[in-house]
Amino acid sequence: MARAANEAHENPKIDPDSSSNRIKEPDEWTTGGEPMTGAQASYLKTLSEQAKDPNAFDASLDKAEASKRIDALRKAVGTE
Repeated sequence: MARAANEAHENPKIDPDSSSNRIKEPDEWTTGGEPMTGAQASYLKTLSEQAKDPNAFDASLDKAEASKRIDALRKAVGTE
């Protein structure tokens, strides 16, 4: 039983206090500079249409920028 408790403490996937498993801000993402994903693009397009702000969609955004814009648009349309 002691071994299971020790493994839980060392595993960042199941240790809620692990700083390596915390939710990071988009600017801290190691892959944030990569092009946004297809899912992000689709959701961003939908949100920009719902917000009646077609200029909010920009296909050249990276993952971090897209995430921040999605968060802002979710607040704007009240889906947060």
